[in-house]
Amino acid sequence: MIIENLDQVTQAVLDETKRTPDARTREIIQCLVRHLHGFVREIQMTEKEFDQAIGYVAALGQLTTESHNEVRLMCGSLGVSTLVCLMNNGSNAATETSANLLGPFWRTDSPRTENGGSLLRSATPGPALFFKGWVRDQQGKPVAGAEVDVWHASPVGLYESQDPEQAEMNLRGKFTTGANGEFSFRSIKPSGYPIPLNGPVGALLNAQKRHNMRPAHVHFLVYKPGYKTVTSQVYSPDDPHLETDAQFGVTRALIARYVVHENEPAPAPDVKGAWYSFEHTFVLQPGDSYLPKPPISKKATARG
Repeated sequence: MIIENLDQVTQAVLDETKRTPDARTREIIQCLVRHLHGFVREIQMTEKEFDQAIGYVAALGQLTTESHNEVRLMCGSLGVSTLVCLMNNGSNAATETSANLLGPFWRTDSPRTENGGSLLRSATPGPALFFKGWVRDQQGKPVAGAEVDVWHASPVGLYESQDPEQAEMNLRGKFTTGANGEFSFRSIKPSGYPIPLNGPVGALLNAQKRHNMRPAHVHFLVYKPGYKTVTSQVYSPDDPHLETDAQFGVTRALIARYVVHENEPAPAPDVKGAWYSFEHTFVLQPGDSYLPKPPISKKATARG
């Protein structure tokens, strides 16, 4: 179509999409065109703003590297990650299921660890944490042989992929559930942390006068052929940023019940002083057991 006026632009693009052979792909592209054009029209985007927007999108890609994923971080900061998660996990996903954000720090090759083993690969000061979990189906039956990836940030607020001072794969482990669906591990109590501000995500938060803190949490990814893969984050109940998570990830079902033990002997004899424990049950439903593409693939070599 030769464009004669402003109103023809959107229809011209939509007409060209009609030859897309895959129906779902065609639906997605057409919906994207309608909403994107509608957005530009609604805000009356200026040419200067258009140039700035292109630079903004380019910067998302430029800052997405082997050890950092700015695109996924942006999706969380806009609430899109949580929206997609909750839309696909039932009508009461925020209060009943373990589904949550994958986040930008999952790695596929975390070390195999025996149940009850430690996530610590290097000296990491902090209160000891002992976790016990179960994987069950929707009828409450144990799911044996499920693969569970676990990872979390250190008490200084950095994942090992961000921190050259931590050993490779520190605070990461891959477990297999036993006959009763149980798995367990030892670690240290994680802390909340700031998400990076040196890119488009930081510019977005600063423009809105929002803080960049995430509440303390432990990540889980549960995989078993025949069941829908569950990615999860279980949050510390004492974190001051539960209500204002910069990634909008906290759901009612995933605030853990941490227990502090001040006068009881720990499960490990080397633990001195207070220690923590918590438990959680992950429920799987039949479905697609695909593994997501890892947001990162290697560790950073220098801070910054």
